[in-house]
Amino acid sequence: MKIYTKDPATILISWRRFLGAMLAVALMMPAVAVSQSSPAPVDLGTSGDFVILAKTGISTTGVTSITGDIGVSPTDHTAITGFGLILDGSGTFSTSSLVVGRVFAADYTDPTPTKMTTAISDMETAYTDAAGRTLPDYTELYAGDLTGQTLTHGLYKWSNGVLVSAGGVTISGSASDVWIFQIAGDLTLANGAIVTLIGGAQASNIFWQVAGQVTLGTTADFKGIILCQTLIDMQTGSSFDGRALAQTAVTLDANIVPVEDEVAAPKTFALEQNYPNPFNPSTKIQYTIGNAGLVSLKIYNLLGKEVVTLVNTYQNAGSYTVLFNTNEGTLNLASGVYFYRLEAESFVSIKKLVLLK
Repeated sequence: MKIYTKDPATILISWRRFLGAMLAVALMMPAVAVSQSSPAPVDLGTSGDFVILAKTGISTTGVTSITGDIGVSPTDHTAITGFGLILDGSGTFSTSSLVVGRVFAADYTDPTPTKMTTAISDMETAYTDAAGRTLPDYTELYAGDLTGQTLTHGLYKWSNGVLVSAGGVTISGSASDVWIFQIAGDLTLANGAIVTLIGGAQASNIFWQVAGQVTLGTTADFKGIILCQTLIDMQTGSSFDGRALAQTAVTLDANIVPVEDEVAAPKTFALEQNYPNPFNPSTKIQYTIGNAGLVSLKIYNLLGKEVVTLVNTYQNAGSYTVLFNTNEGTLNLASGVYFYRLEAESFVSIKKLVLLK
């Protein structure tokens, strides 16, 4: 039997040619993402009892609607402005016509001061936890411009700011998936930008840890829990499904927090999204009331001024459809975003509608 051999130089040349061929094939193949982790959720502790929590203040203008508790500490209740606070008889919290929930401040009667100190401490611990997660699945992805992208679960890290322009961003995953976004700079949603959830993704499992400022532009629609080291600024008409936890202040201007802000009332109460939306000149608004009583359905502009009253009467339990026609009467509305608000017993719900001429 003959054994054929090649000299070492020939073997080396053949090996190099083989590696070159494999590299060429690899370059022609589409990129394959590395298998992702599914990070553990960030434990919010008692800060998770609040939809808005801040250290230096919470302010609002326009027709803001908040479902859930809000609070400030170590500053006092005077740093909560624009809400028309009414102190409860217990002295432990206030109420507001803009908040379906309670309003807490560090200077209220015991045990509120301790409650607020603990909540702020838990918020800061949650921020540190989110910022300290290691081994990110993605680093500097898309150079921080997430516009038009789809993000699956995992740990993301950026050394600068993150931007979502009007094209929006999609977050895709199951109800058990978790996203943690570590952002060393600012987080900015441009005017009209939308964060869309698909596949069962839950806002409660999306954590935006932001060292800089968070800005939600006019009519932007945000999803997730913000853990912010500085200011959270919600501009005119932006909506928010999640929690806004800031180590400085939160400012609002005719916002809805969360987006689906129906309060704890019988399930037979409901306000549906108008259809069509956007619309011109007319759209239909449907709602259901579980018990007979006084019902109010009104339209407001972004400045909080009432535009028209569609319903203000006693109605029996049941489902109703109301036509909003901008050509009727003396209405002369410009294109833009408006709000419609339904009140029936303790049920309050607000949704956005868009007029396009």
